[in-house]
Amino acid sequence: MIVRRRAVTSVLAAAALLLTAGCSSGAGGGPDAAASAARGSAPGAPSPRATGTTPPARGSATVVRTVAGGLKSPWGLAPLPDGGLLVGSRDEGTITRIDTRTGRRTELGTVSGVSPAGEGGLLGIALSPDYASDHMVYAYFTSASDNRIVRMLYDEHKPAGEQLGAPDTVFKGIPKGFVHNGGRIAFGPDGMLYAGTGESGRRGLARDRKSLGGKILRLTPDGEPAPGNPFRGSPVYSYGHRNVQGLAWDGRQRLFASEFGQDTWDELNAIVPGGDYGWPDAEGRSSTPGFRDPLVQWHTDDASPSGIAYAGGSIWMAGLKGERLWRIPLDGTRASAAPQAFLTGVHGRLRTVAAAGDGRIWLVTSNTDGRGTPEKGDDRVLEVRVA
Repeated sequence: MIVRRRAVTSVLAAAALLLTAGCSSGAGGGPDAAASAARGSAPGAPSPRATGTTPPARGSATVVRTVAGGLKSPWGLAPLPDGGLLVGSRDEGTITRIDTRTGRRTELGTVSGVSPAGEGGLLGIALSPDYASDHMVYAYFTSASDNRIVRMLYDEHKPAGEQLGAPDTVFKGIPKGFVHNGGRIAFGPDGMLYAGTGESGRRGLARDRKSLGGKILRLTPDGEPAPGNPFRGSPVYSYGHRNVQGLAWDGRQRLFASEFGQDTWDELNAIVPGGDYGWPDAEGRSSTPGFRDPLVQWHTDDASPSGIAYAGGSIWMAGLKGERLWRIPLDGTRASAAPQAFLTGVHGRLRTVAAAGDGRIWLVTSNTDGRGTPEKGDDRVLEVRVA
């Protein structure tokens, strides 16, 4: 393990600053669809509590090894069926394959059309739900005019650097800005494509249901509004978000999302179809009827949350400014105990988390993004053993 030369904040002190919320309040604006794994049917609104055993209050997270280093502005991460990883570079617009056994890196190619600036560039990547047969890789990126989602054929039989096909745009028109571009994409258990967007610094877009900014979108793999969405003919699944950064589902198909706050509260939210999460009229918990309260909120110095993953009954959340990995044990859509911080200050800024199976997660650092303090070997993909 490489220990970074920076002050290490006390986990106990950080936990004292953290406030956990109970159930989300307010009904939101859309119908409560029945939970279903069937393609085209939206996962339903989270029930307040789950039955069964909740995870222990205290867990553990231990870095097993550095899988790869020397990555430049890594952002998106997509685990491959063979155990490898695809990693996207926000600023260089490239996608690289990492062999997790040897650490060998192979650059697939550059995604054409990426226009990096500020927080924009090549952001989230995800594999098609039919990847075994179609070999399609989806990417969310900032272009010269907007944020958009494309898909590309990945042909590993071609020479390195030429393995990505030309991007086919499946969805466009998401507002872009120097900040708040969102960018996380993931296919849900229903086979639909979910995208977290930001309000691009224009606050009024977040609660405007006609705008694509400050939303979670739900789309078919071809980029059409998904069947069962809460607002007829619209890709909007939830709204009132400032800058969605992480998406993950638990074992009962309930969706969770991490979100950057402004100056006071960062959030982890349990997402319901049609839910209004309050920004810019609310940051963190609110007494306003109709707004959905966060499951957990943090002071911005302790989190600035990015990617999340579900493993072992808990959400694992990467912190950028907070430089730590948070574990939030769940009982349904409640935190069953106070969140617990790991790796505080050890590896610097943390960007992306993905479940790796067998009690492990992949964790990506983010020290070469222009806001970190890179050290030799940055940035890295780490294998972490979790409780």
